[in-house]
Amino acid sequence: MKPIIGLTTYGYQEQNTLSAYYDHHYALPKEYVDSVKRAGGVPLLIPANGDDGETLWPVIDGIIMTGGTDVSPFHYRGELNNKSVQAVDPERDASEIGLIRRAMAMKDIPLLCICRGMQVLNVALGGTLHAHIPDICETDIHRNTDGGWILHKCIMPPGSQLARIMDADRVSTYSGHHQAVDRIAEGLEVAATAPDGIIEALVAPAHPWLIGVQWHPEKSTENDPTQQRLFDELVVSAEMRRCSR
Repeated sequence: MKPIIGLTTYGYQEQNTLSAYYDHHYALPKEYVDSVKRAGGVPLLIPANGDDGETLWPVIDGIIMTGGTDVSPFHYRGELNNKSVQAVDPERDASEIGLIRRAMAMKDIPLLCICRGMQVLNVALGGTLHAHIPDICETDIHRNTDGGWILHKCIMPPGSQLARIMDADRVSTYSGHHQAVDRIAEGLEVAATAPDGIIEALVAPAHPWLIGVQWHPEKSTENDPTQQRLFDELVVSAEMRRCSR
């Protein structure tokens, strides 16, 4: 039986999805689903509306915390009225912070945390965020002038866990974020940086398989093996966990 990978969705107020019949949707870009299926996993969407507890945990073998809107400064004691913070979704924040804390308490479920997902990971474990990269960097290399996708390099220590998984110590990544990790939560370590010093990946050395990346690997998995390997290795770890239960 293939491992089941849970993927968190956007909050129902977060994205406008064209429909003549419904105003709100728990949505997720197709690229995430394709990347999991390509890796041999079965995608299961987890709506951003709470933890289903006893029903959810026996079913899933791994989790992907997906990208999306900003994490509220409320959760890391930031500036609540910061005008640079965009489209906060309280329901999604609460749902995902609870999900990560429960997953970490289990100690063995593999997690891949992408963009917002890495920020939620850091915040859920007690870390903080930079609310707006242009406030701390003279040049913003993490999004284009319209606030959308841009490609930039990420650098990993040779021989590190992430470099081994991706089979590279320098990769070209799709980014579109304006927030970044500031103070790193206890138990996490930096695994990659951008040329400007912004933290681009986190790992948890004490955890069997936990990786956070600030970029969007799902955007290029179809044509870039280094990015697809993140999903491949997550699914391998999830399958091992399933077989050991």
